[in-house]
Amino acid sequence: MSKFKRIELRSADLGEGMLVKRALPSRHQRMVGAWCFLDHAGPVNFAPGKGMHVGAHPHTALQTFTWLIEGELLHKDSLGNELIIRPGQVNLMTAGRGIVHTEDSVVNGSSLHAAQLWIALPEELADCEPAFVHYRELPQWHLDGVQFTLLAGAYGGYQAPTAVHSPMLGMDLFSAQGGLVTLNLNPDFEYGFLPLTGEVSVDGEVFTPDEFAYLGKDLSDLSLILRPDTRVLLLGGMPFDAPVQMWWNFVAHNKDAITKAQQDWEQGNERFGDVKDATAPGGVAARLVPPPLLWK
Repeated sequence: MSKFKRIELRSADLGEGMLVKRALPSRHQRMVGAWCFLDHAGPVNFAPGKGMHVGAHPHTALQTFTWLIEGELLHKDSLGNELIIRPGQVNLMTAGRGIVHTEDSVVNGSSLHAAQLWIALPEELADCEPAFVHYRELPQWHLDGVQFTLLAGAYGGYQAPTAVHSPMLGMDLFSAQGGLVTLNLNPDFEYGFLPLTGEVSVDGEVFTPDEFAYLGKDLSDLSLILRPDTRVLLLGGMPFDAPVQMWWNFVAHNKDAITKAQQDWEQGNERFGDVKDATAPGGVAARLVPPPLLWK
């Protein structure tokens, strides 16, 4: 019997050869600390003329956290931000009361490998002003054949610059030749990890990119054996008192807030602005249509 909770990833086809695998949320585990969403995109080599193109869609009460491993993506949002994210960089977008954005491959027919995460905002910040920050450099070091990149929080004397609002940890571990590392953990945090490439062994159990490992809390250390060409995304954080509500691209601390957000989006309320796109009719990106609410 497994010591850890194994969560099989669910696949979704976004079209144009773009396959995304979802680790969080699932019916087995809703969150890891404030991390409430994790999609693994790629690695994929798009066919000529194809790429990732996600139309204008809204978010509330969360931060989107994009960790790019391979390829290039163009981010545009309703605050007027427009920039390209490249490998080794992070985009952190704070939705707060409401923001809209698009994501597109810079060059069709190219490659892409990324992790897309959401961080639930604490209830007192759920309606904060929206914001966007692009991080070109993150703390990075090497130990025992493993390259560490600190994405969020603090670890081993390093502090990530990413402006998050809950006690948490996000870290990328990569080993080209394979390696063994022992991590020092905060026993008050709950933890989970997802292999993005390769294979990881923990206490004799092997995990591949098809499974998310939920480790729980009360762990003070964790030993990982990384096979050659293995990349692992480690997440941790202080458990939330209760899981947040999630529907489509909205996060909230109650269903009424999600109902109001969806109504505002469908009615074109000013809380959700336009994303400028010179190539689109009228100069603005087409807005995605949400599925009907499951409740009234």
